[in-house]
Amino acid sequence: VDTETELRIRAALDQLVEGRTSIVIAHRLSTIQRADRIIVMHKGKLREIGTHQELLAMRGIYWKLYQLQYKEQEIESREELQPQQL
Repeated sequence: VDTETELRIRAALDQLVEGRTSIVIAHRLSTIQRADRIIVMHKGKLREIGTHQELLAMRGIYWKLYQLQYKEQEIESREELQPQQL
């Protein structure tokens, strides 16, 4: 999904869950960063619970996933900025 589409999806999701208890299953961490509580599952077991900031501070599974996704986005951004070679 491109950046513009992702922003649209997040805005729609924010509107949909506003004022409701909701369960959102996501692979992209940007989708859940603003959640009140994030539950990290790994191999069928609950591993971590907290807010985005709390989970990053733990430097556990969530932090590792965040680092992987951030680096991936950083690489994609750099590739977009480089002039195309002919």
